[in-house]
Amino acid sequence: MELIRGIHNLRSQHQGCVATIGNFDGVHLGHQAILQQVREQAKRLQLPATVMVFEPQPREFFGGDQAPARLHRFREKLEALAASGIERVVCLQFNKSLRQLTAQAFVEQVLHQGLGVRHLVVGDDFRFGCDRAGDFHLLQRLGAQLGFAVEHTHTFLMDDERVSSTRIRTTLASGNLAGAARLLGRPYRITSRVVHGRKLGRTLGVPTANLLLGTRKPALNGVFTVLARLADGRFWPGVANIGLRPTVDGILPALEVHLHGFDGDLYSQPLEVTFLAKLRNEMKFNGLDELKRQIKQDIATSIQFHQQRQPAWSAGLAWPDPQQPPLLATAPFTFGQTSPLTD
Repeated sequence: MELIRGIHNLRSQHQGCVATIGNFDGVHLGHQAILQQVREQAKRLQLPATVMVFEPQPREFFGGDQAPARLHRFREKLEALAASGIERVVCLQFNKSLRQLTAQAFVEQVLHQGLGVRHLVVGDDFRFGCDRAGDFHLLQRLGAQLGFAVEHTHTFLMDDERVSSTRIRTTLASGNLAGAARLLGRPYRITSRVVHGRKLGRTLGVPTANLLLGTRKPALNGVFTVLARLADGRFWPGVANIGLRPTVDGILPALEVHLHGFDGDLYSQPLEVTFLAKLRNEMKFNGLDELKRQIKQDIATSIQFHQQRQPAWSAGLAWPDPQQPPLLATAPFTFGQTSPLTD
């Protein structure tokens, strides 16, 4: 998949495509239905299937700290779009200049002159341009003048309700991970690289792998039992805290993962963390001793969760269905054993 950052990087070879526009946060089942429409038209016209996204997302530009939590970081979004068969992603910086661009100028300069769009797939409630003055009907009218067709997306419903990023955020915030997995079409997971932390987990006897989440608030908060996939492809059970770590005066959101019985060095390696069940909300404790007791209880609960669902560890098996217990591919180990990890 090709990533193009900014209108100024569009070249003559990028002229001609079937495109859609949106945030695509989470690349959930509703998004996947749109992407299928794009792929079908792209195949028919023998043109690249293209997605246009914005960084920051418009609601982040206008809302700042009050903007909704992201389901995906930008890199995760790109990986999900690539896995969905998209051939080209155009990422525009959402800034004051783009925000002030009129709807007609956006169509003429970006869609027509920049991308040479031949077919555009958007929702019939799509709004764009300065003050959101542009709509589906304007796109149809300008498309007819400039030589591209405009097709509306099909609403994707589940349980008689539209599947959306907002709905998934609400479902995750309630701790309903199985419900979120249904809407996403896969379990909710976060992938990032392991970095050096404050080494606090090691002093508490509970070493953790620390994954940075950037400055934006995560869609989840609390303590979860998880399944981690290591860089070598092995799956490993664990427990994770995601949030601000109020007991130790955390400032930036972080994801800390303790892998049960793991012995190894994960620094600088990617770690994919799948969230299986919520154990509790994040809490502020009266000192490290109280925190340590609760962590050990969380570990015990997580171990019990994994033991109940996978008593026999089977090598080479992944987790194909979010509604079913995971089959974990790991080397043999003893539950409850702790050994040096990272933090």
